[in-house]
Amino acid sequence: MELTKQDLKILELLQLDVKTSVEKLSEEAGLSTASIQRRLKRLRDNKVIAEEVAIISPKAVNQLMTFIITVQLNRNYSDCFNYFKTKVMRNKNIQQCYYITGEADFVMIVTEKDMESFEEFTQLFFFSDNAVLHFKTSVVMGRTKVSLALPLNKLN
Repeated sequence: MELTKQDLKILELLQLDVKTSVEKLSEEAGLSTASIQRRLKRLRDNKVIAEEVAIISPKAVNQLMTFIITVQLNRNYSDCFNYFKTKVMRNKNIQQCYYITGEADFVMIVTEKDMESFEEFTQLFFFSDNAVLHFKTSVVMGRTKVSLALPLNKLN
C-alpha cells in the first residue's frame, strides 16, 4: 500500500494518541473529516494500523519488575524454534519476544510482580524445559524509553 504524506501525518498523530479525534486529524492533515474516515478504514483494512491497544502502567497492575532475558535453545530437539515460539505466545508475562542473530536465539521482555514470582516463572519456563539450553537475565532498573512508535517523518 502506497502511503501519502497525509497518511503518514495521520499515523504519526495516532502513534502519540490513538484517541485523537477525527476533527483533530482532519485539521492536522489538511483533509476533510470524511476523507480522514476513509483513510482510517483503508489503513486498518490493509493492516497498516495493526492494532489499537491501551498501554497500562505496570505499577498500576502490580507488575513491578521487568526483565530482559536472552535464550539459547538446545538445537538437538526437532522443531525447537516453533515449539518455543508457541510456548512464548501462551505466556501473558512475556510482553515481547524477538528471534535474533548472535549467541542467543531469542530475547524477551518479561514482567512479574516480584523476584519470587520471577523465580517461579524461570523454574516453569526454563529449568523444566529440555529445549532450553541456556538463558541469561538482566533486571531492568528503570524505564528510560518504552515505545512501539515507528519513525514516520523520514518516509516522504
